[in-house]
Amino acid sequence: MATQLHVPLDKDQLSPLRAGDSVEISGVVYTARDAAHGKLFELLDAGEPLPIDLAGGVIYYCGPAPTPPGSALGSAGPTTSYRMDSFAPRLYELGLGATIGKGDRGIGVREACRQFCCVYLVAVGGAGALLSERVVAAEVVAYPELGPEAIRRLEVERLPAIVAYDTVGNSVFPHDDPLQ
Repeated sequence: MATQLHVPLDKDQLSPLRAGDSVEISGVVYTARDAAHGKLFELLDAGEPLPIDLAGGVIYYCGPAPTPPGSALGSAGPTTSYRMDSFAPRLYELGLGATIGKGDRGIGVREACRQFCCVYLVAVGGAGALLSERVVAAEVVAYPELGPEAIRRLEVERLPAIVAYDTVGNSVFPHDDPLQ
């Protein structure tokens, strides 16, 4: 049975989760990939406000396909997460509750999940068409010039994922560097 998560996320929702748990997310999720993260960090470094609210938020590493008629969003599968490893710890520190992507990440992200009571979730690669069925509304909210990599605000209902890194340092991936 999947644990139901409702965005914005808080410690009461995240602390009980353990690596390997199935979850379903409902609420607002933002998409962002490499280029969008770079633009967000330009704003952070300049002391400017961000175009999205990080507090208890969720960023889905996804660049959706074009939206077919009658759908809220095109195919929306996860992208490889390690490309955002240099960005994730600071975003977690600023209040982000979770990221969603695919694949293992560096130890710095696992440490940040533990330090800031956040989680890294994985979605099934290759299931983008099915995942997009859980999106009930979508709109570009920042950087439209980035095309599929623009930041989108998604309203999701029961978006499925698996806890890859939990708030105490556990991982679904084998590691030679266990966190103490």
